[in-house]
Amino acid sequence: MMEIWTVLVENFYQTTWLEAIAVLFGLASVWFAAKNNILVFPTGIVNVLIYIYICQKHGLYADMGINAFYFLMSVYGWYNWTHSKGEKVDLPISRASTAQNIIIGILIVLFFIILRYVLINFTDSQVPNIDSLTTSIFLVAMWLMAKKKIENWTLWIVGDLISIPLYFYKDLTLTSIQYLVFLAIAIKGYRAWNKQLISGHG
Repeated sequence: MMEIWTVLVENFYQTTWLEAIAVLFGLASVWFAAKNNILVFPTGIVNVLIYIYICQKHGLYADMGINAFYFLMSVYGWYNWTHSKGEKVDLPISRASTAQNIIIGILIVLFFIILRYVLINFTDSQVPNIDSLTTSIFLVAMWLMAKKKIENWTLWIVGDLISIPLYFYKDLTLTSIQYLVFLAIAIKGYRAWNKQLISGHG
């Protein structure tokens, strides 16, 4: 236990100011998402642009790619939450249909297979399986958030649980702690969105 605490403290002191800024904006973004606030997207854009650099530096290539995807989906989600067919709207929260849930499962498996192959054969990734898994989950979660589907929170929760030990293993302690906070906010976000959905005020 003492060894884990020692490593935690040492890694915390090695945290860069850039990672700290990324974490701050990341926490703000997830908080705004839980509040169903459009500011989720501009704060998220700052976060992912910084993490593209951080993930590349630490050899988390799939995570680097997903942050680039986050950037594109944040731009799309920002527009989609406020527009429909070119007209300004307030996109309501909704649930994925049975067919959409099947598609969600297929996409996660498909992304995992492709990403794992790429990481094993074309990169020096030391964690191809877990990196591919979290990336696949988060890819679909971000798409669902842009669509304002409540299922996005379920995927964020699962992905956060896996990411906490992954980033600690890669000596990104502050980022690991960030995902712990993300987990708490994601649970809160699911409850808040579900409450709005039930009350008909999504």
